[in-house]
Amino acid sequence: MPSSQPLTLKDRVISIQGALPPSVRLIAVSKYMPAALIREAYDAGLRDFGESRVQEAIQKQAELQDLSGLTWHLIGHLQSNKAKLAVRHFDWIHSVDSLALAQRLNRIVESVEHSPQLCLQVKPLSDPDKFGWMFADLKTDLPALQACSHLRWRGLMTILPMGLTSQETLNAFHETQKLAQDISQPSQENFTLSDLSMGMSKDYQLAVQAGATMVRVGRSLFGDRPLP
Repeated sequence: MPSSQPLTLKDRVISIQGALPPSVRLIAVSKYMPAALIREAYDAGLRDFGESRVQEAIQKQAELQDLSGLTWHLIGHLQSNKAKLAVRHFDWIHSVDSLALAQRLNRIVESVEHSPQLCLQVKPLSDPDKFGWMFADLKTDLPALQACSHLRWRGLMTILPMGLTSQETLNAFHETQKLAQDISQPSQENFTLSDLSMGMSKDYQLAVQAGATMVRVGRSLFGDRPLP
Protein backbone atom coordinates (compact mmCIF):
# COMPACT_ATOMS: atom_id res chain seq x y z
CA MET A 1 0.00 0.00 0.00
CA PRO A 2 1.37 3.47 -0.84
CA SER A 3 2.11 5.66 2.17
CA SER A 4 -0.29 8.53 2.77
CA GLN A 5 0.81 12.02 1.82
CA PRO A 6 1.99 14.25 4.69
CA LEU A 7 -0.46 16.91 5.81
CA THR A 8 0.00 20.34 4.31
CA LEU A 9 -0.05 23.49 6.41
CA LYS A 10 -3.55 24.18 5.09
CA ASP A 11 -4.65 20.70 6.18
CA ARG A 12 -3.33 21.32 9.69
CA VAL A 13 -5.01 24.73 9.89
CA ILE A 14 -8.34 23.24 8.86
CA SER A 15 -7.98 20.35 11.31
CA ILE A 16 -7.09 22.50 14.33
CA GLN A 17 -9.58 25.27 13.60
CA GLY A 18 -12.29 22.71 13.01
CA ALA A 19 -11.70 21.25 16.46
CA LEU A 20 -11.85 24.61 18.24
CA PRO A 21 -15.09 26.25 19.36
CA PRO A 22 -15.91 29.43 17.39
CA SER A 23 -15.24 31.45 20.55
CA VAL A 24 -11.57 30.40 20.68
CA ARG A 25 -9.00 32.38 18.73
CA LEU A 26 -6.18 30.40 17.12
CA ILE A 27 -2.87 32.26 17.34
CA ALA A 28 -0.25 30.78 15.04
CA VAL A 29 3.09 30.93 16.85
CA SER A 30 5.29 32.10 14.01
CA LYS A 31 8.43 32.98 15.97
CA TYR A 32 11.58 31.89 14.11
CA MET A 33 9.46 31.07 11.06
CA PRO A 34 10.15 32.94 7.80
CA ALA A 35 7.74 35.51 6.44
CA ALA A 36 7.05 33.22 3.48
CA LEU A 37 5.59 30.60 5.80
CA ILE A 38 3.40 33.21 7.52
CA ARG A 39 2.17 34.18 4.06
CA GLU A 40 1.30 30.53 3.40
CA ALA A 41 -0.57 30.36 6.71
CA TYR A 42 -2.40 33.55 5.80
CA ASP A 43 -3.47 31.97 2.50
CA ALA A 44 -4.76 29.02 4.55
CA GLY A 45 -7.01 31.40 6.48
CA LEU A 46 -5.02 32.42 9.56
CA ARG A 47 -4.90 36.06 10.65
CA ASP A 48 -3.43 35.97 14.19
CA PHE A 49 0.32 35.49 14.55
CA GLY A 50 2.41 35.25 17.71
CA GLU A 51 5.99 36.47 17.91
CA SER A 52 8.50 36.45 20.77
CA ARG A 53 11.13 38.93 19.58
CA VAL A 54 10.21 42.49 18.75
CA GLN A 55 12.86 43.15 16.13
CA GLU A 56 12.21 39.85 14.35
CA ALA A 57 8.50 40.65 14.20
CA ILE A 58 9.11 44.15 12.82
CA GLN A 59 11.14 42.68 9.96
CA LYS A 60 8.38 40.23 9.11
CA GLN A 61 5.73 42.94 9.30
CA ALA A 62 7.69 44.93 6.74
CA GLU A 63 7.84 41.93 4.42
CA LEU A 64 4.11 41.24 4.82
CA GLN A 65 2.71 44.75 4.70
CA ASP A 66 0.72 43.93 1.56
CA LEU A 67 -1.46 41.52 3.60
CA SER A 68 -4.59 42.98 5.17
CA GLY A 69 -6.26 42.00 8.41
CA LEU A 70 -3.25 40.64 10.25
CA THR A 71 -3.23 40.78 14.05
CA TRP A 72 0.18 40.61 15.72
CA HIS A 73 0.54 39.17 19.22
CA LEU A 74 3.67 39.53 21.34
CA ILE A 75 3.86 36.32 23.37
CA GLY A 76 7.49 36.37 24.54
CA HIS A 77 9.17 38.18 27.41
CA LEU A 78 9.27 41.93 26.75
CA GLN A 79 12.40 43.78 27.79
CA SER A 80 11.74 47.28 29.07
CA ASN A 81 13.97 48.87 26.43
CA LYS A 82 11.80 47.32 23.68
CA ALA A 83 8.51 48.45 25.21
CA LYS A 84 8.06 51.51 23.01
CA LEU A 85 8.58 49.47 19.84
CA ALA A 86 6.20 46.81 21.11
CA VAL A 87 3.45 49.36 21.71
CA ARG A 88 3.88 50.64 18.18
CA HIS A 89 4.04 47.29 16.38
CA PHE A 90 1.76 44.86 18.23
CA ASP A 91 -2.02 44.68 18.56
CA TRP A 92 -1.77 42.44 21.64
CA ILE A 93 0.92 42.01 24.28
CA HIS A 94 0.26 38.80 26.21
CA SER A 95 3.41 38.86 28.32
CA VAL A 96 3.15 41.78 30.73
CA ASP A 97 4.93 40.01 33.56
CA SER A 98 5.83 42.64 36.18
CA LEU A 99 4.53 45.82 37.74
CA ALA A 100 7.61 47.72 36.57
CA LEU A 101 6.90 46.74 32.94
CA ALA A 102 3.22 47.68 33.29
CA GLN A 103 4.13 51.10 34.65
CA ARG A 104 6.64 51.60 31.84
CA LEU A 105 3.96 50.72 29.27
CA ASN A 106 1.52 53.08 30.95
CA ARG A 107 3.93 56.01 30.58
CA ILE A 108 4.55 55.15 26.91
CA VAL A 109 0.87 54.78 26.09
CA GLU A 110 0.08 58.07 27.80
CA SER A 111 2.49 59.84 25.45
CA VAL A 112 1.46 58.10 22.22
CA GLU A 113 -2.28 57.80 23.00
CA HIS A 114 -2.45 54.25 21.70
CA SER A 115 -2.56 51.04 23.73
CA PRO A 116 -2.36 47.47 22.53
CA GLN A 117 -4.65 45.05 24.27
CA LEU A 118 -2.80 43.52 27.20
CA CYS A 119 -2.67 40.33 29.23
CA LEU A 120 -1.07 39.81 32.62
CA GLN A 121 1.24 36.79 32.62
CA VAL A 122 0.65 34.58 35.65
CA LYS A 123 2.00 31.35 37.11
CA PRO A 124 -0.57 29.04 38.70
CA LEU A 125 2.35 26.80 39.74
CA SER A 126 5.82 27.81 40.85
CA ASP A 127 8.27 27.68 37.93
CA PRO A 128 11.64 29.46 38.04
CA ASP A 129 11.95 29.11 34.26
CA LYS A 130 8.88 31.24 33.54
CA PHE A 131 8.18 34.94 33.90
CA GLY A 132 5.04 36.31 35.50
CA TRP A 133 3.23 36.67 38.80
CA MET A 134 2.39 34.00 41.28
CA PHE A 135 -1.27 34.53 42.12
CA ALA A 136 -0.71 36.01 45.58
CA ASP A 137 1.88 38.45 44.24
CA LEU A 138 -0.49 39.60 41.50
CA LYS A 139 -3.21 40.32 44.04
CA THR A 140 -0.72 42.43 46.01
CA ASP A 141 0.14 44.45 42.89
CA LEU A 142 -3.46 44.73 41.72
CA PRO A 143 -4.17 48.27 42.98
CA ALA A 144 -1.04 49.59 41.27
CA LEU A 145 -1.94 47.78 38.04
CA GLN A 146 -5.46 49.18 38.11
CA ALA A 147 -3.93 52.62 38.55
CA CYS A 148 -2.25 52.26 35.14
CA SER A 149 -5.25 54.03 33.67
CA HIS A 150 -3.93 54.36 30.11
CA LEU A 151 -3.64 50.60 29.60
CA ARG A 152 -6.28 48.19 28.29
CA TRP A 153 -6.14 45.03 30.38
CA ARG A 154 -8.05 42.27 28.64
CA GLY A 155 -7.07 39.00 30.32
CA LEU A 156 -4.51 36.61 31.73
CA MET A 157 -1.84 34.57 30.00
CA THR A 158 -0.06 31.53 31.34
CA ILE A 159 2.59 29.02 30.27
CA LEU A 160 2.62 25.93 32.45
CA PRO A 161 5.67 24.03 33.70
CA MET A 162 6.85 20.98 31.82
CA GLY A 163 6.02 17.47 32.99
CA LEU A 164 2.51 17.92 34.36
CA THR A 165 -0.11 15.22 34.08
CA SER A 166 -3.27 15.95 32.12
CA GLN A 167 -5.21 16.43 35.35
CA GLU A 168 -2.59 18.75 36.81
CA THR A 169 -2.62 20.74 33.57
CA LEU A 170 -6.40 21.01 33.56
CA ASN A 171 -6.43 22.04 37.22
CA ALA A 172 -3.86 24.79 36.60
CA PHE A 173 -5.85 26.17 33.70
CA HIS A 174 -9.04 26.14 35.79
CA GLU A 175 -7.24 28.00 38.58
CA THR A 176 -6.14 30.65 36.06
CA GLN A 177 -9.73 31.03 34.85
CA LYS A 178 -10.93 31.41 38.43
CA LEU A 179 -8.29 34.05 39.15
CA ALA A 180 -9.42 36.07 36.13
CA GLN A 181 -13.00 35.97 37.39
CA ASP A 182 -11.94 36.95 40.91
CA ILE A 183 -9.88 40.00 39.97
CA SER A 184 -11.71 41.30 36.90
CA GLN A 185 -13.39 44.67 37.38
CA PRO A 186 -16.33 44.86 34.95
CA SER A 187 -17.15 48.34 36.22
CA GLN A 188 -13.65 49.50 35.26
CA GLU A 189 -13.56 49.64 31.46
CA ASN A 190 -9.81 49.13 31.17
CA PHE A 191 -9.68 46.14 33.55
CA THR A 192 -12.15 43.59 32.18
CA LEU A 193 -10.29 40.28 32.14
CA SER A 194 -12.52 38.32 29.79
CA ASP A 195 -9.72 36.75 27.74
CA LEU A 196 -7.61 33.76 28.71
CA SER A 197 -4.49 33.12 26.63
CA MET A 198 -3.81 29.52 27.62
CA GLY A 199 -2.58 26.39 25.92
CA MET A 200 0.03 25.53 23.33
CA SER A 201 0.46 22.61 20.93
CA LYS A 202 0.78 19.99 23.68
CA ASP A 203 -2.09 21.15 25.89
CA TYR A 204 -4.41 23.54 24.04
CA GLN A 205 -7.29 21.07 24.07
CA LEU A 206 -7.19 20.99 27.87
CA ALA A 207 -6.96 24.78 27.93
CA VAL A 208 -10.12 25.01 25.85
CA GLN A 209 -11.91 22.76 28.36
CA ALA A 210 -10.91 25.23 31.07
CA GLY A 211 -12.20 28.31 29.26
CA ALA A 212 -9.33 29.52 27.08
CA THR A 213 -10.36 32.17 24.58
CA MET A 214 -6.97 32.19 22.80
CA VAL A 215 -4.62 29.27 22.19
CA ARG A 216 -1.04 29.69 20.99
CA VAL A 217 -0.13 26.89 18.59
CA GLY A 218 3.18 26.60 16.77
CA ARG A 219 4.57 23.09 16.39
CA SER A 220 1.22 21.48 15.56
CA LEU A 221 0.85 23.96 12.70
CA PHE A 222 4.37 24.54 11.43
CA GLY A 223 6.31 21.52 12.69
CA ASP A 224 9.54 21.81 14.65
CA ARG A 225 10.99 25.31 14.74
CA PRO A 226 14.41 25.95 13.23
CA LEU A 227 17.06 26.89 15.75
CA PRO A 228 17.07 30.67 16.36
